[in-house]
Amino acid sequence: MNSFQHIEANPAVLGGKPCIKGTRISVEFILELVASGASIDDIVKSYPHLSKDGVQEAILYAAQFSKNEVLLKIKAVA
Repeated sequence: MNSFQHIEANPAVLGGKPCIKGTRISVEFILELVASGASIDDIVKSYPHLSKDGVQEAILYAAQFSKNEVLLKIKAVA
């Protein structure tokens, strides 16, 4: 089981969608950027408040979720 240090789900932020911690940037949005051809470096340049580690972890979270391997070990902020 992975522990995601950069991903959180807060019911008060984007309806509880998994986001990069401390931002309103959802995992879903990161995937849309990657699908449109953006590299991790491109994303970090466009959103300088994000770290490469956070973006990479968002992609990993989505990959594991799509395989039904995510056992939500993320910190939910109430």
